[in-house]
Amino acid sequence: MLYAILCYDSEAVVGAWTKEEDDAVMAKLEVVQAKLRKEGRLGPVARLAPTTKATTMRKGDKTLLIDGPFAETKEQLLGFYVVDCDSHEHALEIARELAKASSSKGAFEIRPMSFFAPGTIAPRG
Repeated sequence: MLYAILCYDSEAVVGAWTKEEDDAVMAKLEVVQAKLRKEGRLGPVARLAPTTKATTMRKGDKTLLIDGPFAETKEQLLGFYVVDCDSHEHALEIARELAKASSSKGAFEIRPMSFFAPGTIAPRG
């Protein structure tokens, strides 16, 4: 079953990392990703741009566009993993490995996926 592992943390804290600190965290995360890739379990991984670049669209009779993510939280969604897991416990195990590698507080939300379409676009630039 596919699981989404959603990464939440303080944008202010992560954004304040030096390039060296950020590179070190990304290198640790790459070790976990490489293992999952080798096992054929790793799907898309994304690091999202800051929430200052986000727009929220409220749905209803009329759509409303709002600058930012419009969530009153201490932490922001910074990125996600899609991982093929044998069980919920397996997904938790992978999230624990990612947590050890990320070296920040934050949280991971582990959620089974009910639909997945991989798409066909390749990232530009």
